[in-house]
Amino acid sequence: MKKTIALFTTLILSAAHSFAQIKITKISDKNKVHYIANVIGYPITGLYTYINQVEPTTTLNSDGTGIMQNEDLSKENIIWGIECSESGIPIFKEGFNSASYTFWYKKNTPKSEQEEWNSQSFSIHYDKKKIFISGERVKEYIE
Repeated sequence: MKKTIALFTTLILSAAHSFAQIKITKISDKNKVHYIANVIGYPITGLYTYINQVEPTTTLNSDGTGIMQNEDLSKENIIWGIECSESGIPIFKEGFNSASYTFWYKKNTPKSEQEEWNSQSFSIHYDKKKIFISGERVKEYIE
Protein backbone atom coordinates (compact mmCIF):
# COMPACT_ATOMS: atom_id res chain seq x y z
CA MET A 1 0.00 0.00 0.00
CA LYS A 2 2.82 2.41 0.88
CA LYS A 3 4.53 1.67 -2.45
CA THR A 4 1.33 2.49 -4.32
CA ILE A 5 0.95 5.81 -2.52
CA ALA A 6 4.61 6.66 -3.12
CA LEU A 7 4.30 5.79 -6.81
CA PHE A 8 1.11 7.83 -7.17
CA THR A 9 2.70 10.83 -5.42
CA THR A 10 5.77 10.61 -7.66
CA LEU A 11 3.60 10.53 -10.80
CA ILE A 12 1.58 13.55 -9.68
CA LEU A 13 4.69 15.57 -8.84
CA SER A 14 6.36 14.63 -12.14
CA ALA A 15 3.29 15.64 -14.14
CA ALA A 16 2.99 18.96 -12.29
CA HIS A 17 6.68 19.67 -12.84
CA SER A 18 6.51 18.96 -16.58
CA PHE A 19 3.49 21.24 -17.08
CA ALA A 20 5.18 24.04 -15.13
CA GLN A 21 8.11 24.29 -17.56
CA ILE A 22 8.48 27.61 -19.37
CA LYS A 23 9.51 27.33 -23.00
CA ILE A 24 12.74 29.25 -23.58
CA THR A 25 13.82 30.06 -27.13
CA LYS A 26 17.40 30.96 -28.03
CA ILE A 27 17.65 33.69 -30.69
CA SER A 28 20.52 35.55 -32.34
CA ASP A 29 20.58 39.21 -33.27
CA LYS A 30 23.69 40.60 -34.93
CA ASN A 31 25.75 37.67 -33.63
CA LYS A 32 24.57 38.22 -30.05
CA VAL A 33 22.57 35.51 -28.28
CA HIS A 34 19.34 36.34 -26.45
CA TYR A 35 16.72 34.16 -24.78
CA ILE A 36 12.99 34.79 -25.00
CA ALA A 37 9.89 33.42 -23.29
CA ASN A 38 6.16 34.04 -23.63
CA VAL A 39 5.38 34.02 -19.92
CA ILE A 40 6.50 36.71 -17.46
CA GLY A 41 3.91 36.52 -14.69
CA TYR A 42 1.49 39.05 -16.21
CA PRO A 43 -1.32 38.48 -18.74
CA ILE A 44 0.65 39.71 -21.75
CA THR A 45 -1.19 37.78 -24.45
CA GLY A 46 -4.15 39.38 -26.19
CA LEU A 47 -5.04 42.32 -28.43
CA TYR A 48 -3.07 45.58 -28.37
CA THR A 49 -4.37 48.72 -30.11
CA TYR A 50 -3.56 52.38 -30.33
CA ILE A 51 -5.44 54.47 -27.76
CA ASN A 52 -8.92 55.35 -29.10
CA GLN A 53 -8.32 53.51 -32.38
CA VAL A 54 -9.54 50.19 -33.71
CA GLU A 55 -6.61 49.58 -36.09
CA PRO A 56 -3.71 48.92 -36.44
CA THR A 57 -3.53 46.11 -33.91
CA THR A 58 -1.08 43.58 -32.52
CA THR A 59 -2.27 40.17 -31.33
CA LEU A 60 -0.02 38.06 -29.10
CA ASN A 61 -0.92 34.38 -28.69
CA SER A 62 0.25 32.26 -25.76
CA ASP A 63 2.19 29.90 -28.06
CA GLY A 64 4.59 32.67 -29.15
CA THR A 65 2.86 33.46 -32.43
CA GLY A 66 0.81 36.49 -33.30
CA ILE A 67 -0.20 39.09 -35.85
CA MET A 68 1.25 42.57 -36.18
CA GLN A 69 -0.72 45.01 -38.28
CA ASN A 70 1.35 47.76 -39.89
CA GLU A 71 0.41 51.42 -40.32
CA ASP A 72 -0.85 50.66 -43.85
CA LEU A 73 -3.14 48.03 -42.21
CA SER A 74 -1.31 45.10 -43.83
CA LYS A 75 -0.94 42.17 -41.45
CA GLU A 76 2.14 40.06 -40.79
CA ASN A 77 2.31 36.80 -38.88
CA ILE A 78 4.99 37.04 -36.21
CA ILE A 79 6.93 34.97 -33.71
CA TRP A 80 7.47 36.86 -30.46
CA GLY A 81 8.91 36.68 -26.96
CA ILE A 82 10.06 38.73 -23.99
CA GLU A 83 13.79 38.72 -23.24
CA CYS A 84 14.76 36.53 -20.32
CA SER A 85 17.77 34.80 -18.84
CA GLU A 86 18.83 31.36 -20.04
CA SER A 87 16.87 29.87 -17.13
CA GLY A 88 13.67 31.77 -18.05
CA ILE A 89 13.74 34.67 -15.58
CA PRO A 90 12.44 37.82 -17.32
CA ILE A 91 14.99 40.63 -17.72
CA PHE A 92 13.44 43.98 -16.86
CA LYS A 93 14.19 47.42 -15.52
CA GLU A 94 12.04 48.48 -12.58
CA GLY A 95 10.60 52.00 -12.74
CA PHE A 96 8.23 53.98 -10.58
CA ASN A 97 5.03 51.87 -10.73
CA SER A 98 6.23 50.21 -13.93
CA ALA A 99 8.60 47.67 -15.43
CA SER A 100 10.29 47.80 -18.85
CA TYR A 101 11.10 44.66 -20.82
CA THR A 102 12.47 43.98 -24.30
CA PHE A 103 9.94 42.59 -26.77
CA TRP A 104 11.51 40.56 -29.60
CA TYR A 105 9.66 39.59 -32.78
CA LYS A 106 10.22 38.52 -36.36
CA LYS A 107 8.04 37.66 -39.32
CA ASN A 108 6.69 34.12 -39.28
CA THR A 109 6.99 33.12 -42.93
CA PRO A 110 8.36 30.11 -44.78
CA LYS A 111 11.61 32.09 -44.96
CA SER A 112 11.50 33.06 -41.24
CA GLU A 113 14.85 31.39 -40.58
CA GLN A 114 16.40 34.14 -42.69
CA GLU A 115 14.44 36.99 -41.07
CA GLU A 116 16.10 39.22 -38.50
CA TRP A 117 14.76 39.67 -34.99
CA ASN A 118 13.48 43.15 -34.13
CA SER A 119 13.26 44.57 -30.63
CA GLN A 120 10.83 47.07 -29.15
CA SER A 121 10.12 48.35 -25.68
CA PHE A 122 7.46 46.53 -23.69
CA SER A 123 6.26 48.14 -20.47
CA ILE A 124 3.80 47.28 -17.76
CA HIS A 125 2.28 50.14 -15.78
CA TYR A 126 0.98 48.75 -12.51
CA ASP A 127 -1.08 51.72 -11.31
CA LYS A 128 -2.89 52.13 -14.65
CA LYS A 129 -3.18 48.34 -15.24
CA LYS A 130 -1.94 48.82 -18.81
CA ILE A 131 0.70 47.12 -20.93
CA PHE A 132 2.36 48.99 -23.80
CA ILE A 133 4.26 47.76 -26.85
CA SER A 134 6.64 50.44 -28.09
CA GLY A 135 4.74 53.02 -26.04
CA GLU A 136 1.97 53.09 -28.65
CA ARG A 137 -0.08 49.92 -28.66
CA VAL A 138 -1.82 49.26 -25.37
CA LYS A 139 -3.79 46.58 -23.61
CA GLU A 140 -5.55 46.83 -20.26
CA TYR A 141 -5.17 43.92 -17.87
CA ILE A 142 -6.69 42.57 -14.68
CA GLU A 143 -4.52 40.94 -12.00
